[in-house]
Amino acid sequence: MAAADLTTHPGHLARRLQQAHYLLWNTMVSEEITSPQYAVLNTLVDEPGLDQRTVGERVGLDRSTIAEVISRLCRRGLLDKVRDPEDGRRFLLRLTEEGVRTHRKLTVRTARMNQVFLAPLTAEERTVFFDLIRRVADAAEGLRNPGESLVAPG
Repeated sequence: MAAADLTTHPGHLARRLQQAHYLLWNTMVSEEITSPQYAVLNTLVDEPGLDQRTVGERVGLDRSTIAEVISRLCRRGLLDKVRDPEDGRRFLLRLTEEGVRTHRKLTVRTARMNQVFLAPLTAEERTVFFDLIRRVADAAEGLRNPGESLVAPG
């Protein structure tokens, strides 16, 4: 039996893409703040006062992962948790001043990193690339949300 051509396996290519992203992130953006942590900061800059569950949904992280990410950001002094005045069981999240400064700094670095990461593609190819990976990622959400179909329409 011949070996499989892994260049036709999306999981293999996704892993290689993630490895390249991780290397660039650590080199060009931050060794302290991870990409998922940045996603949380970015979400809360746009929508301060969200609860942990909603932030996790916005950035595509499961409950245990988002809990750990929030905990780390709070320990670093980048996020504050405030009890929800309407529901004492919930905490609302806001960036601290240091969190806002960190987000601003990382946003500039992330933009530079994305230019390097996507350099092999033309502007038109980037549009197609984002459309395709977004469609696959959105369809794959069905794995986490039973009842949603993984089969693309048409």
